[in-house]
Amino acid sequence: MNRQIRLVTEAYPDEPGLDTALSRAMLIRASNGALPETFRLHVPGRIVAFGKRDVLEPGYRRAIALTRRDGYLPVERLAGGRAAAFHEGTLAFSWTMPAADPRPGIRARFAALAELMVRAFRRLGAEAEIGEIPGEYCPGEWSVNVEGRIKVMGVGQRLARHGAHVGGVVVVAGSDRVNAILGPVYDALGLEFRPGATGALEDVIPGVGVDEAAAAIVDEVGATATVVEAPIDPATRTLARRLLPEHVPG
Repeated sequence: MNRQIRLVTEAYPDEPGLDTALSRAMLIRASNGALPETFRLHVPGRIVAFGKRDVLEPGYRRAIALTRRDGYLPVERLAGGRAAAFHEGTLAFSWTMPAADPRPGIRARFAALAELMVRAFRRLGAEAEIGEIPGEYCPGEWSVNVEGRIKVMGVGQRLARHGAHVGGVVVVAGSDRVNAILGPVYDALGLEFRPGATGALEDVIPGVGVDEAAAAIVDEVGATATVVEAPIDPATRTLARRLLPEHVPG
């Protein structure tokens, strides 16, 4: 197995906006040839990550205020369509890779990530499959659901000139917390939202935790490449701190 993927598990739960800035910094550095293929997986702090279309909605400022009122940090993320919630019962993932021309591989990268998650969740005992659930938050073709009933993973993709970033969230536990924050936020944004479409792996695998889910995901990454654990390098961290203000709305 000649392919190598760097695995990064560092987390900044007390500085949750930094995670989004790190994703952007990693994409920039991968595009510039300074960073190899990297898979980051960690437990985040409490954030609501807003997409670019959310920022244009008339109710965006109210959505931000509601987010802060409920103890979450609003963040403007790299990719994806609509708002998604992260908390201590979720896993944030970020798969970054160099690509000479990233555009032709968009669907292939979405498929590879979604299929990897399906295998990981099935390894844990969930009947996972790819597909959108009507009324789900941040709806998308490459969402992963369980039993065709509840969404447990959302994903988006962002391209740079010579790189790609595929990132999102796995809800392991606390689907009620996702609904509690996203219900008011989606109402403020004027978007459809059906709480029954939101789920967590814990809802179908009692007792599963973020450590078990993370291990299953890493095992699936390791089935396709040699995994090499590594820290976030100083240059990427420095760039992320410089970018951080651009991702936290005032």
